[in-house]
Amino acid sequence: MLSRRTGERVNTVYWIEGEYIPEALKEINYLMRDWRRNEVMKIDVRTLDIIAASHGLLDTTEPFQLLSGYRSPRTNASLRSKSRSVAKNSLHMQGKAADLRLGSRSVAQITKAATACHAGGVGKYNRSNFVHMDCGPVRTWRG
Repeated sequence: MLSRRTGERVNTVYWIEGEYIPEALKEINYLMRDWRRNEVMKIDVRTLDIIAASHGLLDTTEPFQLLSGYRSPRTNASLRSKSRSVAKNSLHMQGKAADLRLGSRSVAQITKAATACHAGGVGKYNRSNFVHMDCGPVRTWRG
């Protein structure tokens, strides 16, 4: 389901018959950590569900490349000082957001799949080639 540029990868079942699997969630939390500070945060399962549902709609076995999952407040502030597109109160800091891309699908295709889930926020970042997904209020934007 998810991989990092560093080669780290999680391709595991995290939910079976209505139950989340704690060991799998721990592995996902670690992969989605703030790699800049090596800090781990519990990732909201609603975000994982949105990611998984979007991935399912894209009809691919290629894992999403994770650009950013959890961000510590310090990392978020640093990124915000360099880019206007980083929100001051980003849901990344609460473990509720992910920035993702797929080599085999366009930003438009990923955005369409995520939006079709009717759950959370979907941000389309064409120039940076990624899609933001979160479990906050349903909304869309262009970055």
